[in-house]
Amino acid sequence: MKIVSWNVNGIRAIYRKDFVDWVKNENADILCVQETKADELQFPKDLKKIKGYYFCCSCAQKKGYSGVAVWSKIKPELVSTSIKNDIFDNEGRILCLYFKDFIMFNVYFPNGGSSLERFEYKIKFYDCFIRYLEQFKNKAVVICGDYNTAHFPIDLARPKENEKISGFMPAEREKLDDLVSAGFVDAFRWFNKESGNYTWWDYKTSARSRNMGWRIDYFFITQQLIKYLKSADIKKSVLGSDHCPISIDIF
Repeated sequence: MKIVSWNVNGIRAIYRKDFVDWVKNENADILCVQETKADELQFPKDLKKIKGYYFCCSCAQKKGYSGVAVWSKIKPELVSTSIKNDIFDNEGRILCLYFKDFIMFNVYFPNGGSSLERFEYKIKFYDCFIRYLEQFKNKAVVICGDYNTAHFPIDLARPKENEKISGFMPAEREKLDDLVSAGFVDAFRWFNKESGNYTWWDYKTSARSRNMGWRIDYFFITQQLIKYLKSADIKKSVLGSDHCPISIDIF
């Protein structure tokens, strides 16, 4: 089973870049996207009706902001958009799909760079989400998305220069430590321990052409799923967003 995750930086923008053809050619069993920046009525109709896929989305109350969506060849038994906290649920950052053999989270974690208030919001979101995961202890869980945090120095091109920048500050990185302590494994690092593997590059500085990026998009899986994990990949050749897709092959 191939699961793909991609922060598309606007579903309407990526749609105009042959996104439907890319989805069909990629042929993922489950495709999760983040930062859709649209409510459900603003999704192009043919995006919601791609042949062979069940579609669902979660949208922010604020127009043109946040949002996540999933296309799945397997119809989930249940879909949730909540982590039981109105402060976080109204930004459309979570989709939880319950399948027969596992639980799938598609999450767009907040960016903490705009203000101290948003930085604190980001930290509280992490705390709330990790607490919410406690109910799934000993279950098969996959969490993908844009975490907006580089975990280790190996995960960004210039760690020293960014130690005081949101996305690589100790308080944020500790939240990924907390996720690991809760029993989750970074799927990509299970296979690849090398530097230079990034998923986001700053548009303004043309960072992608120089590969001066950050790895802030992840698949985290529970320990019991490791034996079913076949591969994990960063699709850096795929353009259309300031992020690139990532994927795992599992089961």
